[in-house]
Amino acid sequence: MMKRWMMVALLAAALVWLAQAVAADEKEAKAAKPQSWTGEVLDMSCYTAHGAMGTKHGAECGTKCVANGTPMGLLTSKGKVMLLVLDHDNADPYNACKGWVGSQVKVTGTMASRGGITAIDVTGAEAVAAAAK
Repeated sequence: MMKRWMMVALLAAALVWLAQAVAADEKEAKAAKPQSWTGEVLDMSCYTAHGAMGTKHGAECGTKCVANGTPMGLLTSKGKVMLLVLDHDNADPYNACKGWVGSQVKVTGTMASRGGITAIDVTGAEAVAAAAK
């Protein structure tokens, strides 16, 4: 009988802990403030598989891959890659990024990290003129 009570108490404690963790995640997500990042739009399949990037890849392969459902990412000048995700209230900025694979863009949105993945919920996007070399 004592073991049964211990199991019930442990289960109850685990459920309380889980509820608090979920509430903290929701609070953190609501508190996220919009930011902007500039970088190259990537087709994540080719980038992660063999490092493909740049305007030539974007025009020849990346745009096709993204049109077929490959996720997109943003590679910043600091070398950080973040997954781009669709904002459920307005898909237009995310969809505009599909035409800019391999190009420099300025993306606005909120950043979130879960399970080792950092993503930007895209609420704005605009093409950026390439820097002169």
